[in-house]
Amino acid sequence: MKILLDECVTKKLKRFITNHQCFTVSDMKWDGLRNGNLMSKSVENDFDLLLTIDKNLQYQQNIGKYNLIVVVFNTGSSKIEVMELFLENFKSQIDSFEKRKAYLIQK
Repeated sequence: MKILLDECVTKKLKRFITNHQCFTVSDMKWDGLRNGNLMSKSVENDFDLLLTIDKNLQYQQNIGKYNLIVVVFNTGSSKIEVMELFLENFKSQIDSFEKRKAYLIQK
C-alpha cells in the first residue's frame, strides 16, 4: 500500500510504518497544499491512503469523490510518542480499509 503522511503528522512516524511505501508531504514537495488539492494529487500519484490528524478533513471534503482511503488518528498532537500509541490499531485494521471512506483510529 502506498501511504502519504499529511503535513500535520510528524515525519518521524514514517520509520514506524513498515511493509508499505510511506511518503511525507515534504517528500513529495507538496507542502502547503490545501486538503482538496492534496487529495487530488494523492490520487493522481497512485497513493492508496492519506494519514492525518485533521479530524475536520472528513467533514470538509467529499471523501467519496476521491479514490483514496483517509485515516484520521484521533489526537490533537503530532508528537511521535503520541502517534505511536495509534499504530497497533492502525496496523491491525489497514487491510480492511476501503477506498472512498474515512476511518477514525483510537488508541
